Amino acid sequence: MSKNDTPSPETTTATADSNDGTGASPSAASSPPPVIQPEPAFGWTSYAEQVNGRFAMLGFFLLLTIELLTGQDFFSWLGLR
Repeated sequence: MSKNDTPSPETTTATADSNDGTGASPSAASSPPPVIQPEPAFGWTSYAEQVNGRFAMLGFFLLLTIELLTGQDFFSWLGLR
């Protein structure tokens, strides 16, 4: 900075390039934006479908694991065959 506290052109250019216009400091501008997570709700929401899909994948994986470990298919394991 100069003696009269006005920024030099180099400092002004560097600050303007790193500032995104939101008023945040340059170090805060380099951090990633916050991720918006869906909130739990009742009904056919995207959050409910996402959780349902994850549980379905887990169940399918466990079913295949049981079949590999026991040597029986699912219906035999339940006693239906």
